[in-house]
Amino acid sequence: MSDITELVERYLAAWNETDAAARRAILAEVFADDAVYTDPLASVEGPDGLDATIAAVQAQFGGLVFSLGGAVDAHHDIARFTWHLGPAGGEPVVIGFDVAVLGADGRIRQVLGFLDRVPAGA
Repeated sequence: MSDITELVERYLAAWNETDAAARRAILAEVFADDAVYTDPLASVEGPDGLDATIAAVQAQFGGLVFSLGGAVDAHHDIARFTWHLGPAGGEPVVIGFDVAVLGADGRIRQVLGFLDRVPAGA
């Protein structure tokens, strides 16, 4: 996958995929086998950790979808982007900002996530 925006869109597709087998297929496509994901609420490694984290977020925010909050900014093998989580076409409930580091194979090796807006009690 050579286009970083496309890679980020696939990354967000993994967060939206509710079918476990389909989600695991996207994760294998997008993430390196030893990828690390870290945000204020989770720090996991590998496909099992990523899958469990996504499933937990989906359980907490059922029916909401992730979308890009603007253009992907990238240089070298690093991409940064804002994402929204909310009802399709509606006002985001959660807004975050991720930095993704790509490996030589073009897959994501590391994600550093930040939460800019989180609902009270989440």
